Amino acid sequence: MMRGNAIVGQSGGPTAVINASLCGVIEACRQYPEIERCLGMRFGIQGFLESDVIDLYQEAPETIEALKRTPSSALGSCRYKLRDEDFPRLLEQLQRFNIRYVFLIGGNDTMDTIHRLEEFCRKRNYPMLGVGIPKTVDNDLFGTDHTPGYGSAARYVAISVRQAGMLARDMRRVDQFVIFQTVG
Repeated sequence: MMRGNAIVGQSGGPTAVINASLCGVIEACRQYPEIERCLGMRFGIQGFLESDVIDLYQEAPETIEALKRTPSSALGSCRYKLRDEDFPRLLEQLQRFNIRYVFLIGGNDTMDTIHRLEEFCRKRNYPMLGVGIPKTVDNDLFGTDHTPGYGSAARYVAISVRQAGMLARDMRRVDQFVIFQTVG
């Protein structure tokens, strides 16, 4: 294994399970002495471009453990699509923080980001391992059967539609139509 730091970021829409994946990354990094620190990108790759980084090893063990049951995105999220001109800055940031392991939790765009970043670093002879951790309520990532986030989103939508149906039944003399909009 390479000696250096790891960094993890979250992107896309938050789900009920995205922080459980974050907890898993932090706990796994602690098991490898070659990984000196596990850093967190505040607001995803966009925050990393802006040096908005925290040391996750400084967080209390109870805080990390609580991530397993904490909804939303603890680090903050983004939907920033990398431009070609962003990559030299990203490489500078990787070098500045001595990052050798990059973990990104998200959907299609996030998987594209980690792939492009790893490819850029390889072409520049910067040793770095990129890992994409699937999370999407859309359940549309290539090569996956189902993704964390999909089940909790499906459950939420099913319960909400059932409740909207009861509302429509009970309010049919007041409101003839119920419109339900969802993601995924």
